[in-house]
Amino acid sequence: MSLLEVRGLTTAFQTGRGEITAVEDVTFDLNEGEILGIVGESGSGKSVTALTIMGLLPRPPARIAAGSVRFDGEDLTHLSDRRMQHVRGPGIAMVFQEPMTSLNPVFTIGDQIMETIRAHERLPQRALFARAVEMLEKVGIASAATRMADYPHQLSGGQRQRVMLAIALVCRPRVLIADEPTTALDVTIQAQILDLMLDLRDEFGMAIMLITHNMGVIAEAADRVIVMYAGRIVEEAPVATLFDDPRHPYTRGLLECVPSLTTERERLIAIPGTLPEPIRRPPGCRFAPRCRYAIPACGTAIPPLTEQGAGHTAACIRIAELATA
Repeated sequence: MSLLEVRGLTTAFQTGRGEITAVEDVTFDLNEGEILGIVGESGSGKSVTALTIMGLLPRPPARIAAGSVRFDGEDLTHLSDRRMQHVRGPGIAMVFQEPMTSLNPVFTIGDQIMETIRAHERLPQRALFARAVEMLEKVGIASAATRMADYPHQLSGGQRQRVMLAIALVCRPRVLIADEPTTALDVTIQAQILDLMLDLRDEFGMAIMLITHNMGVIAEAADRVIVMYAGRIVEEAPVATLFDDPRHPYTRGLLECVPSLTTERERLIAIPGTLPEPIRRPPGCRFAPRCRYAIPACGTAIPPLTEQGAGHTAACIRIAELATA
């Protein structure tokens, strides 16, 4: 059952150089208990999509130019700020990219967790404290009652990320958006954070939208994957299908950049060039200037997402030819 439905979402920003479109015609579903991975290079529109869903972009300069975001049947794009505040927390919660800058350095971690509870529930101070300690224990913070008095700078990077998870989960949300939750952490701590998120998903029964540029994280944690490039979805598939049979050249390029333990390569194959600036995106396929399979027709129109199998879509006019390449 779809818990979150995003349809034709287009987000634009007014700038001194005119209006630019950061996210364009994004459509997907997030089902109950599912982990949906959203992957792509920095600047692909992943975080803007998440912030639009959460209603956290300042308006102006941002605006939702088209589309809808329905959570549990309610369109979030038309809600007042007051009503949206009630959705955030118990409905949808978000873990931001960098815990050191997301946590307030002048408040203890206990105060920041209790503030989240206080925004949604009326509880006496003792109950607030106990609830915050319980959540710190669930996310693996040792001596949780003592650590409530610590400030963010007294914690390691992995501990700060656990505190961010505690803040996001303390109101038992139905959807968790995790934006690069393992960035800047060493591989051991990355694995611990991912395992923790999977355990909490099972315990709370929530759905997770996992935003990352790390294909290894996607392979380990996601059930289904969306690949974004320059503000648009270029491929969507179940995780096993995406890794076994990628159809879009950009997806193939991302996978070729990942070292393999089973395939011998003299060197990794990098995707040439960089993402286009939003105000200078090319006509037609956005990936065409970097694509080794591009032909002149790729520059004439944006290719639609077409069915490639059960739950598998991709946007490329040469999809049939590349299927056997």
